[in-house]
Amino acid sequence: MSTTATQTPLTPNDDHGFTVRRRKRWPFIVGGIVIVLGIAAAIILPRVIGTTSPNLVEGATLTIVTAEGNAAEEALVQFVADEVAPDYGITVQFKGLSDSTTLNRAVSDGEVAGTVYQHKLWLSQVLEANPDFREEAATPVFRWGFGLWSDEYTSVEQIPDGANISLYSDPANEAQGLWVLERAGLIELDPSIDKWSATQDDIVSNPKNLTFTLLDFAAQSRSLADLDAAVGYTEYYLAAGIPIEQQIYAPAAPDEFAGQLTIGSDYADAPNIQKLVAAFQDPKVQEFLATDPRVKGILLPLDAE
Repeated sequence: MSTTATQTPLTPNDDHGFTVRRRKRWPFIVGGIVIVLGIAAAIILPRVIGTTSPNLVEGATLTIVTAEGNAAEEALVQFVADEVAPDYGITVQFKGLSDSTTLNRAVSDGEVAGTVYQHKLWLSQVLEANPDFREEAATPVFRWGFGLWSDEYTSVEQIPDGANISLYSDPANEAQGLWVLERAGLIELDPSIDKWSATQDDIVSNPKNLTFTLLDFAAQSRSLADLDAAVGYTEYYLAAGIPIEQQIYAPAAPDEFAGQLTIGSDYADAPNIQKLVAAFQDPKVQEFLATDPRVKGILLPLDAE
């Protein structure tokens, strides 16, 4: 932006034939300040005005997010939206987002009302990596199908000496995999440690001399044919076209690994969010998890055994 200054008329002078009048600088200083403040306001005000979280607006639509392409969690959220939320006077919708950080930042900032894609231990990893996030687990909702899979063996007993077994590469789900292997009798973990944060260093007995390969969610299911076995989420294996019959052991996940409705801590006391939590605690949700074919074997009710 530019401005054109108004020239002061020149008048004769005895010495040089003209005089130069000094223009007062303060109007231009003030004008510059006004311009700067105007630009700042143009940048800042839209961030303040119009950014009130829907969580705080009566009658606003409350968005629940999960990872893109997660059909079972989308079905759960849609069920709550259609069959439960109206009973609590709220409107709910589903949205898929691309990754964990994006999901959790949206929840923390109040852009969305919550997510149902993580358990407490995963959430703790997210918060440790992003200390500016303000989130909390509001209520458990379901248990994920999670078990031991094999392309070659049909029972735990058939797992051979020296077998190569894959665990997930993130710490929380690696711990859950080790918990499954201990439940299956294949390893023993140090009884003095917190099993929910266990690592391979906490294995005190490995009678079959198992070795472990760490892979991410999608890579593990795609690599099953090259492994003796793997411990992972049912949804990724079914999505990869692997039949449920290749899940050879699947104990119900413990409470620490239950899927949670996660909300922004700054909105926990908002009426909208309190109603949302109550909706996900409604008994109809557990009945849906126990009976609907869209989530069978993938999202299990909390009382699953």
